[in-house]
Amino acid sequence: MVSMEDDNIVFVGNKPVMNYVLAVVTQFNNGAAEVIVKARGKAISRAVDTTEIALNRFLQDVDKKSIFTSTEVVDTESGKTHVSSIEITLVSRR
Repeated sequence: MVSMEDDNIVFVGNKPVMNYVLAVVTQFNNGAAEVIVKARGKAISRAVDTTEIALNRFLQDVDKKSIFTSTEVVDTESGKTHVSSIEITLVSRR
């Protein structure tokens, strides 16, 4: 069973930034009180861009609640490698 909180997570990958901005804005427009933007590796800068564009252009009543960074160990063909990750939590002031 998927919890309601899982619906409020936007995983950032290789698509254009505006796709993720739309996902974040849509979550808040659908009544979400909190949205988490997550990314790993090279997508971290895209996650930061997504957050800043959403906050500065589209969402007036939303603030950054927290930013959490970590390193995850990922199995690859050449063995284990360390990949940086980020979680940016956005919260509505309404």
